[in-house]
Amino acid sequence: MECLSHSARSSSDPAVLRAIRMEDCNLAIWHRAAFADFAPLVGGEPQDLRFVGTPRGLADRLLRELASAGFGGDPQLHSALAEDAAQLARLFCAAMDIATFELRLEVVRTDSCRRFHADYVSARLITTYVGEGTDWLNDADAERVGAGTEPHRINRLAAFDVALFKGKLATDRPAIHRSPPIAGTAGGARLLLVLNPASRSFVDASQSALPPSRHLA
Repeated sequence: MECLSHSARSSSDPAVLRAIRMEDCNLAIWHRAAFADFAPLVGGEPQDLRFVGTPRGLADRLLRELASAGFGGDPQLHSALAEDAAQLARLFCAAMDIATFELRLEVVRTDSCRRFHADYVSARLITTYVGEGTDWLNDADAERVGAGTEPHRINRLAAFDVALFKGKLATDRPAIHRSPPIAGTAGGARLLLVLNPASRSFVDASQSALPPSRHLA
């Protein structure tokens, strides 16, 4: 396991995600190689997905949701994403010691969420299947941004990297990150998977119409 900064850990072993439990760790990154070209999924006008679930049966549910939401690509590509999301859900639940999560699968085509920020959650898992990965700051640059100055260095996750960002509900030194600017880039789209612990208010309101999905990072 590599220490990228005082608060960040990274490794090619998925077990690194459990480091998020450490008091001095606010970011855990699992580096992994790309295993599919998911660009066809963002063709057309697919609708973002958002729901509360558990790892059990998630792959089958995602297969149905991807088709009904208009995601492009063939069934094999849908299956590859669904199986990967199910694996990430299991790892997320194990690292966080939770049984239920909120899943969001978003197609991002704008420069929304460009400001560096911390999430109002205990921790959030993010991976990017298409396009640029999430930007994040080390401790010193997070302090500079907090003081209103520019960071010296902006780190960027690679596509397919899996990161657990500790949020404001778990620490007074949360991971600071942002969505990368994508205006004018080739393709101009990102496909982003986000897992959050399921909040009580969200679960209680799960039978009601959901608010519009927002880009998260």
